[in-house]
Amino acid sequence: MLGRDQPVILHMLDGPSDAKRMNEAKMELMDCRFPLLEGAVATTDVEEACKGVSFAVVIGGFPRKEGMETKDVIAEVVPIYKFLATALEKHAAADCKIFVVANPANTIPLILKEFAPSIPEKNTACSTKLYHNRATGIIAHRLHVPGRDLKNVIVWGSDSLSRYLDVNHATVNTPFGEKPVRELIKDDAWLDGELVTRFHQIDLSNGWVYHQLDATGWMSAYFTGWAASDHIHDWVLGTPNGTSVSMGVCSDGSSNVPAGLFYSFPVTCCNGEWTIVQGLPIDEFSRKKTDLAAEELIKERAFAYSCLLPSSIENFSLEG
Repeated sequence: MLGRDQPVILHMLDGPSDAKRMNEAKMELMDCRFPLLEGAVATTDVEEACKGVSFAVVIGGFPRKEGMETKDVIAEVVPIYKFLATALEKHAAADCKIFVVANPANTIPLILKEFAPSIPEKNTACSTKLYHNRATGIIAHRLHVPGRDLKNVIVWGSDSLSRYLDVNHATVNTPFGEKPVRELIKDDAWLDGELVTRFHQIDLSNGWVYHQLDATGWMSAYFTGWAASDHIHDWVLGTPNGTSVSMGVCSDGSSNVPAGLFYSFPVTCCNGEWTIVQGLPIDEFSRKKTDLAAEELIKERAFAYSCLLPSSIENFSLEG
C-alpha cells in the first residue's frame, strides 16, 4: 500500500467488545512474519492508537439499519468522529494523512476537519475507488481487455446513489493507440443504462452484496479493502502520466462544485499530494448529475453541522 520498501507499525483501534478479536488478529499478523510489518498495537484506547501515526485509515462507521436514512447515520457517527478527531489532533504526527472508508464517507471528513484543525484539509480524503474499480472492471469485461488497459473513468460526487459515473473521458489502450470507450463499445444505451445500474448495485442497500451472498453463501469485504489499499497507493506513490483516479477530496471550487465540500473528483497524484484535474468538458447531462450530487452533499453538511452542538465528549467511549 505504501510501497515495497516501506516498513510499518500497525495500530488497530476498536471498542472493548471487539478487543478479543482484535488481539487475535494481532497474533495472526505477527505469526505471518510479513517482511514490512515491524510491529502491531491492538488497543481500545483512542489516544494510544493515534499516538505518532502518519496515516489514519478510518474504516469503522455506524452500520445502516433497516429504515435508516443518511441523516440518521450522520447523527450516530458525529460523536464517534468528534472523539477520534480530537485524539488525532493531539497525538498524530504533524503530517498525518487521514483516509476515510466508513460511511457517510463524504461527511465524516468534515467532522474530522472541524476537530482536528491543525491537520491540513489536503491531508484528508475519502474513498470512491471502490466504485471506480467496479466500473472499470465491468467495462473491461465488456471489451475483453485487461483492466490495466482502461483509464480515466470518473466517479463524481458522493458515496451515495447520487454519485455519477462518467465514461465520457475514459480511454482504452489498444494496439492502434488510445481509443475512447464510447467509440469502442458503440452502445450508448448500455453505457448509460445497464452499466449505470450495475455500477450502483455495489451498495448494500441496492442489492449487489446481497446477490453475492445468495450466490456464494458469504459476503466479501475484500473488494472494499483492496479499493482502500489501491487508493492510498495512488495517493502516496503517484498516478501514471495521463491517468486520473476518482478520489473524494475537499473542493476548491473546481468544476463548479462549492468549495469546502468533500466531493469525488478526477485527480492526479504526485509526491503524496493530489491535484484536481482541470479543464475537462462537461456536457449538459453530466452537469445536471454532478450538480445533483453536490446538492445532496450540501444538505448532508448542513445536517452534520447541526449535530455539532457545544457538548462535552469527555464521557464518550467507543463502546458507547
